[in-house]
Amino acid sequence: MRTPSLPATRNVQHTLNVGILAHVDAGKTSLTERLLFDTGVIDRLGGVDTGDTQTDTGDIERQRGITVRSAVVSFTTDHTQVNLIDTPGHADFVAEVERALGVLDAAVLVVSAVEGVQAHTRLLMRTLRGMGLPTLLFVNKIDRSGARDAGLLDDIRRRLSPRVVAMTRVTRIGTPEARALPLSLDDPSVLASTGEVLAECDDALLARMVDGPLPTAADLRAVLAEQVGGARVFPVYFGAALSGEGIGALVDGMTGLLGPALRTPYVRGAATGPDEEGGESRAATAPRGTVFAVDRGPGGERRAYLRLFAGELAPRRRVTLLRREADGSTGRHTGRITSLHVVGREGQDATVLTAGNIGRITGLPGVRPGDRLSRDEHGGNATPLLPAPTLRTTVRPRHSSPGATARLHAALLELADRDPLIHAEAEPDGATRVLLYGEVQKEIIAATLVRDHGIEADFAPSAIICVERPAGSAEACEEMGWRAPTPDGRWATVGLRVDPLAHGSGCVFRYETELGALPPAFHRAVEESVHAGLREGPGGWVVTDCAVTLVRSAFVGPLSTAGDFREVTRLVLRRALARAGTRVYEPCHAFEADVPLDCLAPVTACLARLGAHIRRTSGGTSSWLVEGVIPARAAPEAQRALPGLSHGEGVWWSRPDGDRPLEGKP
Repeated sequence: MRTPSLPATRNVQHTLNVGILAHVDAGKTSLTERLLFDTGVIDRLGGVDTGDTQTDTGDIERQRGITVRSAVVSFTTDHTQVNLIDTPGHADFVAEVERALGVLDAAVLVVSAVEGVQAHTRLLMRTLRGMGLPTLLFVNKIDRSGARDAGLLDDIRRRLSPRVVAMTRVTRIGTPEARALPLSLDDPSVLASTGEVLAECDDALLARMVDGPLPTAADLRAVLAEQVGGARVFPVYFGAALSGEGIGALVDGMTGLLGPALRTPYVRGAATGPDEEGGESRAATAPRGTVFAVDRGPGGERRAYLRLFAGELAPRRRVTLLRREADGSTGRHTGRITSLHVVGREGQDATVLTAGNIGRITGLPGVRPGDRLSRDEHGGNATPLLPAPTLRTTVRPRHSSPGATARLHAALLELADRDPLIHAEAEPDGATRVLLYGEVQKEIIAATLVRDHGIEADFAPSAIICVERPAGSAEACEEMGWRAPTPDGRWATVGLRVDPLAHGSGCVFRYETELGALPPAFHRAVEESVHAGLREGPGGWVVTDCAVTLVRSAFVGPLSTAGDFREVTRLVLRRALARAGTRVYEPCHAFEADVPLDCLAPVTACLARLGAHIRRTSGGTSSWLVEGVIPARAAPEAQRALPGLSHGEGVWWSRPDGDRPLEGKP
């Protein structure tokens, strides 16, 4: 296989983090296997059907034939190290995909030559273009019956982007003898067609195409690399992952078009030099990065995969990770790195993680995908914190036996500990409440419980998660009398004030009483009882975005107990919330619907019926783009209705986007 020659610089290696994305069954995992095989990383091809691929390492993934978690593998060609991140293709794992996209330099979007451009393919391309990620398109399965080339290229221009450049052509398409042949800019017809596409984004090139002198092949190669790096033009490669046809040209595109445009070489050990953002020296830059995957090592140890955007990391360093908690607040989790290995590196270069690379790290207890390494909540290149889950279900063991409920609860806590898309909480009746992002998670959780723990479980129908917020401020107090307990016989005085906070602040407990006025055990009892009481407000939902302040307290030394303070705090908090009043908010999704020209009226009527707020309608030349916000409970119905309202041509995209006051009775 031919690979491009990059300048030979001693001790310099470009690192390129590339995501492989596609609709389900387009062949992205097979493409990853082929890239590793053709570059000598593995000596035998794995297969999705045989369940021995490098990236679908979980039994559930192998059994179902889909990628559920992001995985990273790497290969090196010439002076470029390419880290491949194989992402989920199923629409229900879009949160996992978006988290992975935040750590990428570029992407390869796989399209099936047989099935063509699918709705989810358009969704992925829309996301990639919105993020400005340089993207190569790989049209897979050219050797399958029913494969198309020219017609599919027209579909790609119409449905994904008009600015695509074919880099290969196909002979004998749809047969086992199909071949993908590189197109050369030295061919006048190829040079002219490519120049027309590139000139749409380059006025100087357009002037030369019209008035002369005509650009040379070398001129166009430079412009092509620049526009690909800027995500303005998207090269298209044809091939077949299973047979290896067209893979060499794709690798050439990765290293020749993406590598030089995106990466500045960094020589380890240099005394000075800018970091990725061109600022202070690396030694002085605080490390910033994102954890995008977590797995278990051979010994069962927890390993985190972290993309570093700035600074350096080494073993024994203490770090703080930021995380979006279930109540919407930002949590901070601190740990010390015990071991670190830079993916794709060996020897001394594998022990210090520098900006642009991916490290496999141990020693951070409880680390989860989506955690961010940053000094603040808006840390540079780091991906956004995950939104709060929008669905909840109750899980119970299918077969009643001694300890079955406890075993199920422990198993679910273990799953939630390693998966940020799952939150598990104990219910008062002993069952376990699980918070989710999508229905397919139920199937994955159920299968994992059976395979890993031997537990069969039943899931209640999913319900939308609402929250309550205080409508105002209020105080309540329960006091002991002179040498007498409270009316319900408790030896404790507690006064609390409830105040609303800005959205996204979470819950805060404060003191206005003098610290030390109560024994530490009583302080803990009050604070723990406040947080426990906020889990169910007057409307039955979690109360968030509020501050609860202890404004009065007293105890009687020989008689007061922590239990007294817990009970009194619970009663006072309930009273204060009732006086302040709370409002129930339901989760919403931001949505975009791309619909044919003649389908705008029925689609907007359906959205209005479902309670959507349409913010903008644009387009009108080849299709309409409808943007807005819809209640999360109505988003699945809108998605199901769209194909019937748009002759099967409509494309729906949505994701969690805050909440709004619930109209009517909760």
